[in-house]
Amino acid sequence: MRKNWSSDGPSSWCPALLRWFRQHQRPMPWRDAPTPYAVWISEMMLQQTQVATVMPYFERFMRRFPDVHALAAADEEAVLKAWEGLGYYARARNLHRAARRVAGEWGGRMPVTATEWASLPGIGDYASAAIASIVSGEAVPAVDGNVLRVMARFRGSDDDIMRPATRRRVYEDLLPHIRDVNPSDFNQALMELGALVCRPRNPLCDACPLQPSCVAHRTGRTAELPVKTKGKAGPHHMVAMALVWRRRRLLLARRPAKGMLGGLWEFPGGRCRRGESPADAVARIILESTGLRIKVGAALAPIQHAYSHFRITAHGFTCRCTVGGQVKAGGECEALKWVRAEELADLPLTKVSRDLARGLGSCRALVSAAPHRRPPVS
Repeated sequence: MRKNWSSDGPSSWCPALLRWFRQHQRPMPWRDAPTPYAVWISEMMLQQTQVATVMPYFERFMRRFPDVHALAAADEEAVLKAWEGLGYYARARNLHRAARRVAGEWGGRMPVTATEWASLPGIGDYASAAIASIVSGEAVPAVDGNVLRVMARFRGSDDDIMRPATRRRVYEDLLPHIRDVNPSDFNQALMELGALVCRPRNPLCDACPLQPSCVAHRTGRTAELPVKTKGKAGPHHMVAMALVWRRRRLLLARRPAKGMLGGLWEFPGGRCRRGESPADAVARIILESTGLRIKVGAALAPIQHAYSHFRITAHGFTCRCTVGGQVKAGGECEALKWVRAEELADLPLTKVSRDLARGLGSCRALVSAAPHRRPPVS
């Protein structure tokens, strides 16, 4: 049901919102010097990630890649390593592709308009609007989850905020307001209000500058709004992974560049079949994906991990080769290589593999845990 997506004059609530923002905005490194490059990096990192998590990553990333030319010149593995821990690695790969386009095809000239930003890989409607409004002052509303929640409550709307039509209505509602004020402050103020005050649960209505005109507050519906369709719970998979030792080195597999966690390294493994124990599964999977026959050793503590559409329990095992020879990549392994334990810190690993490595202890402990008996080589 559509309800209360009405446009009123900016004098009714915009000044109060902007005054609140000037007083309460959080210090952020990209706000101190809002260059197009810095704002772009921050917006890519902030997608589905909280500000407190992003800030140290942003500062390290900017030191490593201070401008678009440095980012474009880097190899993908270095970019993925700098991104490690932020998740949603397609963002990093798209960022790298976009940097190469800007540095190459555009001669290093950064986009100006939201339309130009949206032409780059990985930049959608929200991010393009946010960047263009902050760095160029373009009057285009940036509608993210925080803004949808704020406006649904403010207008008292029952529209499902997961529907594209609702996002469009919010955009149209905000358009006349952003044209009459500072676009950068306006967009950031709404996002900041959603993050700090109009929170998903237990909103701080007494601290909200929009409270006098908020329909949800006036009607006692802040807990009911916004209306948001819940997705179905994803499946759960049992996964078996092998930490295979040979000549005091561990075997790593690189995931295909296209697809989930593309380009990251991990301990080889895969899903268990129905009724198959993780120990039996890991021996089968390693033989199928690498051609190695292994002796399965001690089990590590299982790792629970949730992805966007499914969950896994990863069972890791320390293993050693029983038949040596040349390994071959197969299945979901794009490449395989043997690495010393101390080299793990320099590679972009999946979070599950990083957690499994921690289960073995420090790098010194990893080396000492390696089997000393050399396997036969065919």
